[in-house]
Amino acid sequence: MGAHCCNHDSSPPPDDKYRRILWIALIVNALMFVVEIVFGIASNSVSLLADSIDFLGDAANYGISLWVLALSVQIRAKASLVKAGFMATFGIGILIHAVWNLITGVLPDAQTMSLIGLLALAANVGVAVLLYAYRNGDSNMRSVWLCSRNDALGNVAVIIAAIGVFGTGTAWPDLIVAVIMASLALTAAWQVTKQARQELHHV
Repeated sequence: MGAHCCNHDSSPPPDDKYRRILWIALIVNALMFVVEIVFGIASNSVSLLADSIDFLGDAANYGISLWVLALSVQIRAKASLVKAGFMATFGIGILIHAVWNLITGVLPDAQTMSLIGLLALAANVGVAVLLYAYRNGDSNMRSVWLCSRNDALGNVAVIIAAIGVFGTGTAWPDLIVAVIMASLALTAAWQVTKQARQELHHV
């Protein structure tokens, strides 16, 4: 058992390049959180607000990832469980927000949604490209990659929702996208939790 623990725990730590990429991702996500929370409120868009909360959660996730980089696989796996909890909470929160907007009948501003959605897409694609080479690492690396991938997909969905809101004159496209984004977050949380538990089991 000691040898097995040693072998599992002796995987090479992420390099300095990965650390720099995480810092870039953290800064980009923190800035985009501020941008999207402001314009999400201004445009009454639940999908933009969902994306802003997602950016905040990702900034926190990148910060946690930076903290645990040099630590053991066991600690990194436990950190991944925390991050999975963030993703699951985000998903549930967005579902609740979508229901609230449905009840109140708020109509979002399609033009603001599309412009901010494009900006967010550019930011997330840039981060995802930087992280692509590390997508098959441990659960901690995988959770970072999944967050970035889901963010880019979510941005595309926001842009599609903006077109739908403009074309139909209703909030339904915005609400549908919010539900899709919540589903992505919950699915990613499950995947990361499953891998992290497997890593804890083998330590």
